[in-house]
Formats: sequence, structure tokens, C-alpha cells
Amino acid sequence: MKLKIFSDRNFLPTGMAPTSILYPFWSDLHSGEIYSWISPYNRYVEVGQSFFEMVPLEAADIAILPMDWRSIRGDSWRGSSDKNAEQLAIQFAELVHQAGKPLVVFFGSECSDESIPIKDAIVLRQSVYQSLPQFANNPIFPFFCEDFVKEFLENQLPIRQKGQKPTVGFRGFARPLSLDRRVKTLVYHGMMLSKEGRLGASPYKGESLRVKALNILSNHPEIESKIKIFDRAVFFDAADPDQKRNARMEYVQNLTDSGYTFCCRGSGNYSNRFYEVLSCGRIPIFLDTDCKLPLDTLIDWKKYCVWVDEKDLSYIGERVLDFHNSLSPQEFVDLQYACRELWLRWLSPEGFYSNLHLYLQNLKKQLVSDVAR
Repeated sequence: MKLKIFSDRNFLPTGMAPTSILYPFWSDLHSGEIYSWISPYNRYVEVGQSFFEMVPLEAADIAILPMDWRSIRGDSWRGSSDKNAEQLAIQFAELVHQAGKPLVVFFGSECSDESIPIKDAIVLRQSVYQSLPQFANNPIFPFFCEDFVKEFLENQLPIRQKGQKPTVGFRGFARPLSLDRRVKTLVYHGMMLSKEGRLGASPYKGESLRVKALNILSNHPEIESKIKIFDRAVFFDAADPDQKRNARMEYVQNLTDSGYTFCCRGSGNYSNRFYEVLSCGRIPIFLDTDCKLPLDTLIDWKKYCVWVDEKDLSYIGERVLDFHNSLSPQEFVDLQYACRELWLRWLSPEGFYSNLHLYLQNLKKQLVSDVAR
């Protein structure tokens, strides 16, 4: 199905990147490169116009806010909104509302659990809390990472054979919650109470959870550990593109050398690493911190992950062993292919956007069902 979409560049502030769904139509404005040498969206830019048709507002199935709300709000919880961009967004929403068309807003980043000053929009977010009523039916969109197999592994998925022990990898940033961060957490709670009427979780929660979980996994006698922890964000501290690429290659090597990789929330309640692991055809160990994952009415996520509830963190080693021991050697191999296929079909930019019509249809059914109840 080809969705008819509407957007308007006149409502996009000068110098602000459009939201990624519009890249195939506004490629001259495309500034969506996550890293200086590669963009995850190259393939989507090539094929995106086969999924969507840009039409006038009166002929559209849906309207797309020209910018991701993160560009208005800012990435950091300490950020402040771009008031000019916010006013343009509200004006665009009013135009769409007057035409009687559904409005779709994308809101990425760690702050995407915050409310926006637009009513009756379908807001696709990245960071929400499953247990909060306002997010019960909220659609989620994935973090769009590059295709690791294509860009780093010569387009050949390396398959691991099942060993007697599960091999668990992690290469990245983790540190205990310091006094400074505890003070900043109090400031964050005050801000959230003022803006949203609720506390929210500390933006530093992921750091301390990683330390606890990785300590258990790296010291478990029945787990082969390939865990390397840094007390700073090594990749983002790299000074030039070559250094960044080398850091990325070391990260990818850690993924391919492991059957399982630990994935936990960062500053927001979602994990970029989770999607990178799936891209690489590896099995995530997913620590559920009241998360909501994309396409959760269409995908049985627990089939693809070692799923560990936050309350069961102290048993994470046992959860990994139970999962590993439940798989036959062939099932272990098959699951690696399945994780890779899941990412390609549903979670890559072209996979997600090609299925957006299914997602929105399913969301409408959910909303009608909720109203009926």
C-alpha cells in the first residue's frame, strides 16, 4: 500500500533538518547523518517514494509535521524549546486540523516522553513508560542505525555456533551514580513535576543499571564474558572520522564475537544498542525498565531476546543461562538469522517506513477498541 502524505517546507525553520520520513522528498535538506562517514538512510532515500506519495493536503491520507519534535525540544533534558519552531509546528497542526486530516508527529530522543502542545496528533515516540496510561497505545519508532552487516562486515552475516557457555558481550559506557548526578537527578525531578506533573526516571538511571548488570554477567562462572566498560563515551570523544570509525569497528567486533549482547536504557527509556545488535544478527539481553518497543502488537519481542524485567536484575545471569540452554544448536543459529531478518524487515528505515501503513491501521483499531470499552 502506498500512503498519500502531505507536508510543507514552509513550516520548516531555516537550517533545521526535516524529519527522516521526508528525506526521499526533500533530499536537498537531508542532514540526517548520525556519523560523519555514513548515513543509515541512504537506502531509504532511494526507495522511499515507492512507499509514500507526496500530495496536496486535501488528497492526503496523513499529514507529517515537517520536523522531528526533538529539533524543537532539544536532545538533552536540560534543553529548552525553540519557540519559533514550536509556533510553526502549531500553525501547521491547525492547518491540518482545519482540513480534517490525521497529523503524525515524530518525537525522538531521551525527552520524548514529554507532552507536546498539539492535541489530537498521532505522536510516534522513542522513549516512553509502558505503565503510564497516556502511553498505553502510543506508537513507538525505532532508533535507526546503519546496516552493520553491509557497512562493516562486507555484507556477510557472521554466524556463531552454539557453545557450552553463552558468550555475552558489551563494549561501552557505564558508571555508578555519583553525588553530582544525584543532585542533577533532583533538579530533573523538579523540572518534570513542573512540566509534566510526575517525577519520571533519572536520566542517569541507565548508567547505574549497566554497572550492576555487567558486574553480575562478567563474574558469572557459567558465562563467557566479553565485556569492556568505559567511564566515558569513547566513540563520541573520538576527535576525527578515522578514530570514530576505528572505535565503531571495535564495537562491531565485540558484537560479532558474542552470541548475546547486553542492552539497557540510556538517558531515555530506550536503547540504541538494542537495534544495533539486531542489525548485526545477534541476540539482545534486554533489560526491561518499563519500556515500550516498536510494533509491539505485530512482533512477539520475547522470541528474539533474553528478556529480563528490571525487578529480576539480580537473576540476569540465570535468565541468560536458561535461555541459552533452551535452544538447540540449530535453534541458536536460526535465531541469529531471525534477528537480522527482523531488523531488515521491520526496524531499518526502509523496513519500518514500508510497513507504516500497517502500524497506523493497527493503531486506529486499538483506539476504536479502547473507546468501545
